[in-house]
Amino acid sequence: MSAFDQAIALTSLGGVLFEGRTSAAYANFVGPFGGIMAAQALNAVMQHPQRLGEPVSLTVNFCAAQADGPFSITARPVRTNRSTQHWIIETQQNGEVVLTATVFTATRRDTFKAIEHAMPAVPAPADTPVRGGPARLEWANRYEMRFVEGGMPASQDGSLAPTSRSQLWLRDNPPRVLDFCALTARCDVFFPRLFLRRASFVPIGTVSMTVYFHASSAELAATGMGYLLAQAQGQNFFNGYFDQSAQLWNEAGALLATSHQVVYYKE
Repeated sequence: MSAFDQAIALTSLGGVLFEGRTSAAYANFVGPFGGIMAAQALNAVMQHPQRLGEPVSLTVNFCAAQADGPFSITARPVRTNRSTQHWIIETQQNGEVVLTATVFTATRRDTFKAIEHAMPAVPAPADTPVRGGPARLEWANRYEMRFVEGGMPASQDGSLAPTSRSQLWLRDNPPRVLDFCALTARCDVFFPRLFLRRASFVPIGTVSMTVYFHASSAELAATGMGYLLAQAQGQNFFNGYFDQSAQLWNEAGALLATSHQVVYYKE
């Protein structure tokens, strides 16, 4: 098993209850990388025997920092229709809720298709050097990042940048075939936009993240171990919170996922 698969591994305890354990390979400044927590929540739905269809959207609310050690997840289908299903998920640790989530799954039909948010023209992955994040962010070592623009500032001098946009080629390290859980985690790989917009570290943390999936499991498998072009940009920084939107395309230009998150910061 890859480090990612080990990190999201869950044991079914019967019914709606699953058990897992945090992974040091995805450690963040405080607690685990949020993307891995979101992937664990989705994995509970993916493993559930009552699941109908494939994920269309996932919303995760990070309620508290998660400590190292075991945790439990409940994944409950609250409404099942002919082709759609609604889920409520809770991650608990030491009797307290650390994460809540909702998942919407559906059996999709073949319909009209059109991508309006086209992949920007950027240099190929082979022409873009590898550049990671801060060495003390262990989870960042689990990804190969090739920044076209918008990497972490070289210094924290408080200088203002004209934009917080990042564009980077991205894949797991070591490479792993793409699926919904891995795609979910990749939607959270972007360093906080505030660190780019104003080169200064402050206490910060994602409060809520929503991922919209625009591909089937077969299309994700066809992407294989290839790179994704990941783009993110903040939209407004205001009174302790900012939001950022993100898009992820495969090398063929297919838009696989979009995401939106709101982030708390303190000064």
